[in-house]
Amino acid sequence: MIYFDNVSKLYSDGRSAALQEVTFQVAPKEFVSIVGHSGAGKTTLLKMIIAEDQPSNGQVFFESLDVHRIPKAKLPSYRRKIGTIFQDFKLLSHKTAYENVAFAMEANGRTDAEIAENVPHALALVDLEDKAWNFPGELSGGEKQRVAIARAIVNQPDIIIADEPTGNLDPIATYEVVQILRKINDLGTTVIMTTHNKGVIDEIERRVITMDDGRIVRDDASGKYVL
Repeated sequence: MIYFDNVSKLYSDGRSAALQEVTFQVAPKEFVSIVGHSGAGKTTLLKMIIAEDQPSNGQVFFESLDVHRIPKAKLPSYRRKIGTIFQDFKLLSHKTAYENVAFAMEANGRTDAEIAENVPHALALVDLEDKAWNFPGELSGGEKQRVAIARAIVNQPDIIIADEPTGNLDPIATYEVVQILRKINDLGTTVIMTTHNKGVIDEIERRVITMDDGRIVRDDASGKYVL
């Protein structure tokens, strides 16, 4: 599904690198955790997948599609295949939980009938039916992240990309978010997640890619957090 072919990314000075000769692939329905110290290249790698950053060398493929050769006009269509979850939630403060999730569908041109049908299902999947009409300021950190997950999945993407999704959460909320991500993966969606949290990695017990200084230094099929 996702294939990195000898991808490098040089900084503007042309001497230091965010990614160095990275090659790996992610199969459909996999759950892959990417770990490494701050500055190891994890976020740059995710930006390559959604074409927010360009490689200096190498290629990134989604199925048979060269991601960085997609015409600008067709990028929105490509990105609809990918749901993104951020550490800082990125919710719209003036919209309720329901409206935040619905907004993702509106942006994709979905009909009112589709929104009315699918938004409640997405909120139910993250156990937030009872908070549908709460604003972000009325929600805990864990609840905000669950709204963000519902927003990411409501358009039924092929892949979920989660960049440090538990970085701002307490242990209980972290556990809840991890269980939801596992549920989404069990339902057939590919999940690629970056994290610093050893407990999260050890709980998931799925494939772990370890990065250091822009390189992949370990790739364990059923891994623990090893740095």
